[in-house]
Amino acid sequence: MREAQGRAGALREVVRPVQARDRPRYLAVFERQARRVASQVPTSFRVIKWRTLLGANWLLPTVLSTTAGAVDVIGFLALGGLFTAHITGNLVILAAHYVTGGFGQVGPLLSVPVFVAVLGAVTLVFGAADKARASRRALLVLHAALLAGFLGLGAGFGPFADADSATAVLVGMLGVAAMATQNALVKLALPGSPSTAVLTTNTTQLTIDLATLARRRGQPDELARARRRASVTFPCVVGFVLGCAAGAFLEVHFRLWALALPVILAALAVPLGELWSDGRRDAGP
Repeated sequence: MREAQGRAGALREVVRPVQARDRPRYLAVFERQARRVASQVPTSFRVIKWRTLLGANWLLPTVLSTTAGAVDVIGFLALGGLFTAHITGNLVILAAHYVTGGFGQVGPLLSVPVFVAVLGAVTLVFGAADKARASRRALLVLHAALLAGFLGLGAGFGPFADADSATAVLVGMLGVAAMATQNALVKLALPGSPSTAVLTTNTTQLTIDLATLARRRGQPDELARARRRASVTFPCVVGFVLGCAAGAFLEVHFRLWALALPVILAALAVPLGELWSDGRRDAGP
């Protein structure tokens, strides 16, 4: 025992001078490694964090909902009460026109067949279920291009004193075509997404899911689905409302140049579409 302790003490005496002598070199190496880790790890975390955030399946529908809210309110204010995204609203406005005469007639009348025609054409061209990613990219680009045309013609020829003029109607139909494309996009290429242009449906689903979660009754799978739906639907509702508010404010101050906001959002949606995950299909209503 004493012999072993003696050998250990002798070894420590031999190693200690070596450690003291080499300590500056070891410290320099350690500091270099520490700086390298400190410079790389936060960057990696930031990259992962931002990619996770941008790839979340709630972000793209929220951007599209904000776009629809802005387009809808700008079209309503600038084009004689035309709803570019709501067929129901146009039918209501059309009926109200015959009573009050206070709204444009041609735009709401044409919006229904134009919406249906564009929706059908887009579905025929891009409706292949086995090419969801390619269809999503093409539909997002088409959506942005139609909104850019809406902005270009609207800002170039507007404001329109007569919402029934040929130019005003043509501009309005570009907005309707863009919103028809967006509705087709959600149905064909964003599996699991809630509607991005129908606030009534989203509000109904969100209220049901929140009530289900507040009740805390039901199967765990059912509660999990309700939680996932609410996590996607709530940002869409908020985004649509914010889009309406921002669009109204911009239209009052900048007229149809306000359409620059939805055009920017539509352009932003194109790269977001590349990050969309097709794996989750139970987040929608």
